Amino acid sequence: MTFKISSTVRQDVTSRNGTLISLHSPDGASATIYPALGFNCFSWIVPSSEGKLDILYQDAELFPDGRPTRSGIPVLFPYPNRVRDAHFNWEGKSYSLPRNDNIQKHNIHGFAVRSPWRVINQGADFKSAWVTGEFQISKDDPASLNCWPTDAILQITYRLKTNSLGIEATVINPDTKHLPFGLGYHPYFNLPFVPGFGPDDCSLQCEAGSFWHLDECLPDGRKLPVDAARDLNKLRKMKGFQVDDVLTDLPKFKAGADGLMERGRVQGAKKHAMVMYCDNSWRDMVVFTPGARTSVCIEPYTCVTDAINLHQKGIDSGLLILPPSGRHQSHVELRIEACGS
Repeated sequence: MTFKISSTVRQDVTSRNGTLISLHSPDGASATIYPALGFNCFSWIVPSSEGKLDILYQDAELFPDGRPTRSGIPVLFPYPNRVRDAHFNWEGKSYSLPRNDNIQKHNIHGFAVRSPWRVINQGADFKSAWVTGEFQISKDDPASLNCWPTDAILQITYRLKTNSLGIEATVINPDTKHLPFGLGYHPYFNLPFVPGFGPDDCSLQCEAGSFWHLDECLPDGRKLPVDAARDLNKLRKMKGFQVDDVLTDLPKFKAGADGLMERGRVQGAKKHAMVMYCDNSWRDMVVFTPGARTSVCIEPYTCVTDAINLHQKGIDSGLLILPPSGRHQSHVELRIEACGS
């Protein structure tokens, strides 16, 4: 039996295209992507000995026209998280962005997450099913073209295997000038993955040596050693744990045979955990417990929040800069593993 792809159309979606694309494994795993809502993969289900593991949190108001940043895996590009005062300077030119964070002071999460994407490839074979979407500022959000120094293309491939979901990214600079950028994912993981295992029984791990000191959720340039309130170097029960921080100084990268290294895990069932593996592109991790919602976020970033402004101050923010026609590739893989494996 081979992997398969299917599509459906949500009839209750009124302000955007309601087409959904689902990837299926022969044993019943599935992932569903919403191309018109930032190419968000909002559902990933994996069968197990404990029943079906429902990994990704889906906000009850996702449909018909919900917010794109509260469910599944929002894709943050050409920068993750906030830009201070919704403003920055680059190569002698001033740029302004919409003030769209919760206090209407800063800009948050880039352009791609709120825009429709185009599906450019899909397929299935005996090993996996996949779908590739493309976002280009000038084509898919032309109103934002004047808000960034250059045009930019991001291609994302979601690849479903029996026990894993891969996120393969390619950033392309189609412009004649250098492209500054950062990429981030904002996955919401259910607490728990299965009924009968309470949210307080779930555990979280995300190893790091330091965290960025924040002001209004924005780094001021200082890094401090991880303290007891943020220490996730070992599995930590979620009961009573609240955090919204940017962790950095991750353990030295040591690639496995697949070029990836474990960077975080959520134990959301008695016998199974979601383990996040990343390549060497990802240098900062945001960990966020979203209030009353029964979910937790481990967010891999290629750069820190507000990287473009920190870069101007000479701070190593992780901002990436692509020359004309340049490409940058990265890979994150989410795997379901038996606890203790």
